[in-house]
Amino acid sequence: MDKDLIIQKTAQYAKETLFGDASGHDWWHVYRVWKSAINIAKGEKADLFIVEITALLHDIADYKLHDGDDSIGPRKAREWLESLSVDADAIDHVASIIANMSFKGAGVESKLETLEGRIVQDADRLDAIGAIGIARTFAYGGSKGREMYDPEVKPEMHTSFDKYKNNSSPTINHFYEKLLLLKDLMNTETAKQIAKDRHEFMEGYLDEFYKEWEGNK
Repeated sequence: MDKDLIIQKTAQYAKETLFGDASGHDWWHVYRVWKSAINIAKGEKADLFIVEITALLHDIADYKLHDGDDSIGPRKAREWLESLSVDADAIDHVASIIANMSFKGAGVESKLETLEGRIVQDADRLDAIGAIGIARTFAYGGSKGREMYDPEVKPEMHTSFDKYKNNSSPTINHFYEKLLLLKDLMNTETAKQIAKDRHEFMEGYLDEFYKEWEGNK
């Protein structure tokens, strides 16, 4: 099977699997990450095939939606690519990226070893910030029944992945526990430039949120 057909079939598989999700991890999130990863990869000497199929499969089974099982995503991706007879080395590469690309807490390093992995990680993190990132954050919080904001519950800088993934604090806390940290965690120059504007947008949003919360506007 040629690479273009594999990408086409993988895009269709992701769309059919994730379409209609209301947690912010839907097909359109994957679509945006896919297109963003291609854009970032243009200026890098990366394997575009690996970048594309990883972007398309990176959330095929997100641990947050599968009882915290962080092995299910890489496993599902591997099973799909094996069904298409993709080269074993390529499958190992994709599965490794998916297993290690997620943000795991403010105090937990999740740096990827390959250029392709760093590109897809950047694309995924860009979709977590800015206007769309804000929308996705509240969509996810609502899907988990979390409060929007509680001034008495302070953000926590998680020092382990277990603490991070078992956290259930109000949605606004997530800005401080993850989203506002992502600008400085981008790998590529392209992503760093895009992240600056999106980061500033979030800061402006939070300023407005707190003014309205206290009835000042």
